[in-house]
Amino acid sequence: MKFLDKAKIRVISGHGGNGMVAWRREKYVDKGGPAGGDGGRGGDIYFVADENMSTLLDFKIKSVYKAQSGENGGIKNMHGACAKDLYIKVPLGTVVRDTKTGNIIADFTENEQKILIAKGGRGGRGNARFATAQKRAPQFCEPGEPGIERTLELELKLIADVGLLGMPNAGKSTFISKVSSAKPKIADYPFTTLVPHLGVVKNADGGSYVIADIPGLIEGASEGVGLGHEFLRHVERCRFLIHIVDITAENPVNNYNIINNELKKHSERLGGLYQILVLNKIDALSKEEVNKYIEEFKQYSPEIFAISAVTGENIDNLMHFVDMKVEEIPKPVFEISVEDDLGAYDNDDSDFEITKLAKDAYIISGGKINRLAKVTDARNTEQVIRLQNILKSMGVFDRLREYGLKNGDTVILGHLELAYYDDEIWGG
Repeated sequence: MKFLDKAKIRVISGHGGNGMVAWRREKYVDKGGPAGGDGGRGGDIYFVADENMSTLLDFKIKSVYKAQSGENGGIKNMHGACAKDLYIKVPLGTVVRDTKTGNIIADFTENEQKILIAKGGRGGRGNARFATAQKRAPQFCEPGEPGIERTLELELKLIADVGLLGMPNAGKSTFISKVSSAKPKIADYPFTTLVPHLGVVKNADGGSYVIADIPGLIEGASEGVGLGHEFLRHVERCRFLIHIVDITAENPVNNYNIINNELKKHSERLGGLYQILVLNKIDALSKEEVNKYIEEFKQYSPEIFAISAVTGENIDNLMHFVDMKVEEIPKPVFEISVEDDLGAYDNDDSDFEITKLAKDAYIISGGKINRLAKVTDARNTEQVIRLQNILKSMGVFDRLREYGLKNGDTVILGHLELAYYDDEIWGG
């Protein structure tokens, strides 16, 4: 399967159903009055983490997701049915970012974790809702509220317990194929691993943990050189790292230092992760040469294992030590900057823009502003007052005055064209 760890998608929650203008007409019931029902709520959109997914490839195939709209209200005060919510599965380790604000709005670290991404539009009220002692026969209803539309960027950060690091052709793929069920491509040339591979390792106690084989890094990877820079994010969530060094290379110590420098440049946490140092390909050198490299690397790490990934020599000793470290080192806890109140965020498209159309006319636009305008009837005093109160709480009038707004000026919101007088707006 092709691996994809970044995707951009568009989500649109369901449109609320329209209210109904209807009248009660029954035999022997004189002046039955309004009987228009409310529209149903539009469908919400949720993301749900699924541990059985390992790539964002599905979002390459389909990039637009739209929830169902609510049904319109009916006669005899019958309410329209609410729409079904839409649940979109994402892999564990997916980080969701709003492309407009740049804010991270979700971080999926647990299986079946569910987060509301876009709330469906509210259903419009039927004319029965607007009947009062003074207004017994309202001739209007409310349209349904539009859904929320968002463009989102999805980024996958693999959740593995242990990460494998090393230069291209250091033997990482051979190693993970020996200790797990992963079957990466193996060949005698650099960059055979073009995508990360996950391998599940069974330990002696019957438990298991995950090792991630990350494509080889080279100098400058943190600045975008080579392949590894695309995959450094995948080792950020590991408990610790296994650093595999090819001791048959021209300068193994220099290669080891290059990789660690790239980790530090990428992030402080990544540079400080605990590492087990593994010297690979001892089958190609004499015992004296191997011992010389072990002594040379002692200045960098107290835990050094000399192995041959090809023949399997000393791999059992290494994996026994890795098993102990998995038990000893806890899973990292991430303090990722997610919106504090996801409930507020889910319908918070309250950013707005003001355009001065003329010296006495202003256009206000924005997600929430546009939605409010669509469900406001300028002929209905109650709805206009509700709109005014929301605009005040959003700080719209304060911002308009900064632009030079004065009494008698025209304020345009969507299809509404209203006159402003002392923090109040009225249809002309």
